[in-house]
Amino acid sequence: MNSNLAYQEEFREELIGGEPVAMALRPAFNHNRVASRIYWVFETYLKGKPCTAIADGTDLYLTEEDRFVPDVMVVCDRDKIRRDGVHGAPDLVVEVLSPSTMRNDRMHKKEVYQACGVREYWLVDPENRTIEQYLLQDGKLELNTVYVSITDYELERMSEKEKAEVETHFRCSLYSDFDIALEDIFSGLLP
Repeated sequence: MNSNLAYQEEFREELIGGEPVAMALRPAFNHNRVASRIYWVFETYLKGKPCTAIADGTDLYLTEEDRFVPDVMVVCDRDKIRRDGVHGAPDLVVEVLSPSTMRNDRMHKKEVYQACGVREYWLVDPENRTIEQYLLQDGKLELNTVYVSITDYELERMSEKEKAEVETHFRCSLYSDFDIALEDIFSGLLP
C-alpha cells in the first residue's frame, strides 16, 4: 500500500463574501478540545429532543456567497439538514476562535448570522477561557454577556467577595432548563 494514499489531508475551505477562504486542516489542541466539549454538552442535553447538535465539519449554506463550517451548530428545524450540510440558519452557532479566523468570526460571519436569523451566537476563546454570548434582539446579534472560566490559581488569589461573584454556570437562551458548567467546556486545556 502506498503510504501517500494511506493518509491524505482533505482541503477545507469556507466561502466568505463570495471568496474561498482556506481553513486550518488541524486545529490546535485547545481549539479542538473546547469545540468537542461544547458539542458533547449539547449532544448529551438534546438526546431525545427535537433539536440536534452538529459538530465541526458540516457545511452551513446561508447565502449564495456564504458557506461556513462552524465549530458547533444546534438545529431545531430538521428540514434544514441535508446530506451535504445545513441549508438555512441554525438556532445556535458556536465559533471557537483562533488567530487566523478571529476577524471573520467577529465581523463578516457575525453579520451574516445576524442577517439570516441565527438566534444565539457564541464566540469562544480557548486561550482566555471566555464565551461571548450574543442573542438576536430586534434583528441584531447583541452581546448578552461574557462568561469567564476562572482557574484554580486565579481563585486562590481572589478575596471571598470576589469568589462569591464568580459565575461557574450559565444558560443557553434556547432552553430554560439547560445549565452549562464552564468547567465542562474548559477542562483539560493545555497551559
